[in-house]
Amino acid sequence: MTDQQESYMKRALELAELGRGSVSPNPMVGCVIVHNDQIIGEGWHRKYGEAHAEVNAVNSVADQSLLKESTVYVTLEPCSHHGKTPPCANMLVSKGVKKVVVGASDSNPLVAGKGIEILNNGGIETVQGILSDQARDQNARFFTSIEKQRPYVILKWAQTTDGFVARENYDSKWISNAQSRSLVHQWRAEEDAILVGKNTAKYDDPKLNVRSWAGKDPLRLVIDMNLELDSGLNLFNGEIPTVVYNTIKSEERDNLAYAQIDSSNMVNEILKDLYQRKIQSVIIEGGSATLNSFINEDLWDEARVFTSQTEFGTGIKAPTIQGKLISEADIAGDRLHIYLSKTSL
Repeated sequence: MTDQQESYMKRALELAELGRGSVSPNPMVGCVIVHNDQIIGEGWHRKYGEAHAEVNAVNSVADQSLLKESTVYVTLEPCSHHGKTPPCANMLVSKGVKKVVVGASDSNPLVAGKGIEILNNGGIETVQGILSDQARDQNARFFTSIEKQRPYVILKWAQTTDGFVARENYDSKWISNAQSRSLVHQWRAEEDAILVGKNTAKYDDPKLNVRSWAGKDPLRLVIDMNLELDSGLNLFNGEIPTVVYNTIKSEERDNLAYAQIDSSNMVNEILKDLYQRKIQSVIIEGGSATLNSFINEDLWDEARVFTSQTEFGTGIKAPTIQGKLISEADIAGDRLHIYLSKTSL
């Protein structure tokens, strides 16, 4: 790997990031086209169902005749199958590009080396594995879905400085500050789904939508095993698609679905259902029992924990986890710690 290759791939990764929250269940992909050490084209996958990064980059090149002497840098192996759009590998062959440099291989069985094979058979030189770890990290949700057949699970909670997530009466408003809550809305816009347990739905009556940020609302999920929640709660306002996990019935109407699961295997069955719905990521926002159910099954990938300067003295204890601390930040007085699970990709 040369410094030049790394530099262009870093730019491609920056472009790929612009698709976060808009391309699932596809991966984020960025592409840079270089001719005589000058970038002549850039593109990224902007929205699911629309043109892929390679197509957008090629279309951005003013002088198409330069493509035959150009190198294409792409963060993920070009696709080789017909999905919402034609295969990018075939398109690059048709353009006669000189060389393709790839970040991460695509472990999707529909691709998995077939894209590289098409390029090589088309006479295009290929280089693989440039900043592969960074490319896989960026698409952890996509790779988790493909390789583990479940969504990427993000645990999120706010706790007091003395370690409580709510008072004894389940009141948890507001532990974190306004800036922290705004950040949470950004996260919601970036993920496919958001889940809470029955008590959080009952006592907090959350909307689980995106308000303090521009972006799409995630699919709302709630665990209500015996269907005891009041139909007047915000979760049942019909404004956003919502799934209720329960032990009684499976039924779908309008924006509300009931998914029957086995309570003895709750976490696995929820994740299985989400995978079948092509949900690549889910934020678990509480409460403590719901968070602990995922922790106890070791079915989480990332945890985002706010610790405020508030003290409750007594209340409902915050979960505890064993993970790798990857970042720590101050959010206007709140401390944000982000952990990765030891079993995360």
